[in-house]
Amino acid sequence: MKQTRRKFIKLGSLTTFASLSGVGMSFASCQNDVDLIEESSFKITGVSIPSSIDVATGGTVSLTGKGFLEGDSIVLISSIHQDTLYRCEVTTVSHNTASFNLPDDFSTGTYQILVERNAEQLALGSLLFNVVSNINIPDVEGMTVKGLVYADGVGVAGVTVSDGYEVTVTNNEGVYYLPSLKKTGFVFISIPGNYEVANVGNAPQFFKRLSSNTTVVEQKDFSLIKVDNQKHVVIPMADWHLANRNNDIDQFTSKVLPDVNATIDKYKAEGTKVYALTLGDMTWDLYWYQNNFGLNEYVSYMNQLNCSVFNLIGNHDYDPYYANDWEAEHAYRNILGPTYYSFNLGAIHYVVLDDVEYINTGGSIGTVGSRNYNYNINTTQLQWLAKDLANITDKSTPIVLAMHTPLYKRPTLDSDGNQLNEVYLHNGDALIDLLAPFTEVHVLSGHLHENYTVEERANIMEHNTGAICATWWWTGKNNYADNHLCKDGSPGGYGIWNINNRELQWKYKSIGYEENYQFRTYDLNTIEITAANFAPNVSESLMAEYAGSYAQKNINNQVLINVWGYEKNWNIEVTEQGKPLTVKRIKGKDPLHIVSYEAFRLNNGATPTSAFTTNETSHLFRVQASAADTTLEIKVTDRFGNVYQETMVRPKAFTLKMR
Repeated sequence: MKQTRRKFIKLGSLTTFASLSGVGMSFASCQNDVDLIEESSFKITGVSIPSSIDVATGGTVSLTGKGFLEGDSIVLISSIHQDTLYRCEVTTVSHNTASFNLPDDFSTGTYQILVERNAEQLALGSLLFNVVSNINIPDVEGMTVKGLVYADGVGVAGVTVSDGYEVTVTNNEGVYYLPSLKKTGFVFISIPGNYEVANVGNAPQFFKRLSSNTTVVEQKDFSLIKVDNQKHVVIPMADWHLANRNNDIDQFTSKVLPDVNATIDKYKAEGTKVYALTLGDMTWDLYWYQNNFGLNEYVSYMNQLNCSVFNLIGNHDYDPYYANDWEAEHAYRNILGPTYYSFNLGAIHYVVLDDVEYINTGGSIGTVGSRNYNYNINTTQLQWLAKDLANITDKSTPIVLAMHTPLYKRPTLDSDGNQLNEVYLHNGDALIDLLAPFTEVHVLSGHLHENYTVEERANIMEHNTGAICATWWWTGKNNYADNHLCKDGSPGGYGIWNINNRELQWKYKSIGYEENYQFRTYDLNTIEITAANFAPNVSESLMAEYAGSYAQKNINNQVLINVWGYEKNWNIEVTEQGKPLTVKRIKGKDPLHIVSYEAFRLNNGATPTSAFTTNETSHLFRVQASAADTTLEIKVTDRFGNVYQETMVRPKAFTLKMR
């Protein structure tokens, strides 16, 4: 049934909603035309709604609250399909409950709950209804975990289920068994394409927690929600580094969050399902205890995104009081769930890995260790991954594999400008071998706070993604450069991956700019990084150490182009008065980052942190113009045929706020 005009009760200046007792629930606003009724006969109080309930089709549901009347109707509106509406008559009223029966065609999903009386409606809140099938699953000798994976009360066949060691699939009835030793403390499913699971806040609950008792058989069922995500958008978000320092919370809430949510809302408005995927280092282990800001605090900001969020552990998301990888992961597992898993969206198989081995020499309760680590995927994960990928029988299925530290190092160039690649991950070759049977694999990584791509193998492409925090929130800090730059000169930002069936397209989105902002140009004639110009409190010799070649005025009429999303098959064309100019790829440093980070740190009497200083990047391009004041036409074409252009009027000023 459809309802095109809805009436709500208004108390004071706000439309009333009941408070929810469940964790992470939010109130979904009803859309279409809304009438607000200033006066009403509703006297309903004390409504308490859990985050989710298990129900049977045609079963009875009871709401806790006072003031319901016989003759009231409970209206349920789907949060996914707004036109799906059920109206259920209240059948029984007691002192503090009201009961109603669900229809036989009721489907699993999150619904807004309203009570209707005399053509008026009062919104009570939202609730996830899991339609279950009461199947008695018999024990099987040797199987310590069993369960049902179902949607709308019907078992779903072929769903991959794992405990992080053993991997199985559900049978034709949706039933699974695992001979689990319960070492990870979890059993989890690989969510099948065109389904979702319930969220707690924004975090999908694809896992259930297990006891440590291997002699007890545990039944863990999973409820799926039918959706259409054959067409979807994934937003990779690397390196948040929220730590309650450098006014990072203000920068995140005032700049990053509105930008990301605007992107999410844009694609949602087109009818596309949108999901975020963090790439690790959402927090900063050094400040977990010093600033009382850890993963629990991160969750409150994660939940402000307007979509579901799949999380991934980074080297700064470990508890620095433990000098043991497994123990240091405990907080992450307790708050966010498994550290490695897989899921499917539409026709794409996604894998999330933990490629950090946290050592943290000297760490103990009350003492933060050195926080050192190895870049490594442990043997248990590699064995699990082999089993997980074995269930993908069609090897042409695109694989998107996400991990924190990169598979390949930051690329370098040979003397002819050709890109040179080298494996970065300690056991990267073993990972490459596991992925060899698949025809298309994309590796998403972060960690380095910069952008680059590697296509060393015909079937594997790595996309190292610039950081949400840019340079650890320094360049946008109060009284600094008031911009947001990564170490390679890329603006802080995130990826936008548009997927339609098996067709994948991607781009990097700079925070604070439109999607087609893909490069920045510099007129080298106008760049002279001196203490007098950018750090008057320090000596010229000290500034020159960081400025490098930019310390001397360049009058050679050269132009530098930083193309942060560059891939080997992108095309960069520059013309001067209609004449094509030679474009040379070079390795160098971005001058804007030098004056935005190093110069400000020096001027404030601090030594720039070596890990934060401007790094050499190979996505720079240089052209030689004929004069200092000619206008250049610059055209960049990506692999998908998208064209990005700038008419560069020269001289072009070098400023902290330049595009």
